[in-house]
Amino acid sequence: MPKDNIPSVKNEEQYEALRDKGYSKEKAARIANTEDSGVKGGHASKYEDRTKKELYEQAREIGIEGRSNMTKKELIKALRNH
Repeated sequence: MPKDNIPSVKNEEQYEALRDKGYSKEKAARIANTEDSGVKGGHASKYEDRTKKELYEQAREIGIEGRSNMTKKELIKALRNH
């Protein structure tokens, strides 16, 4: 894919991998532009240690639908399965 057709993304490698999996350009760009995009071996806290609000914000950033009606446990499951 020519670079000029790619939305502005922080992590082009992740963007391309998501597009290969069938994600739309918009969703792939949104995920690839998250703050921790593509970071491996980081020091992120466990989902269980985060607040529901923090989990909700992360779910919002990556476009998980139905998040406003989810419990903390459901948000964790949705984030892990995304």
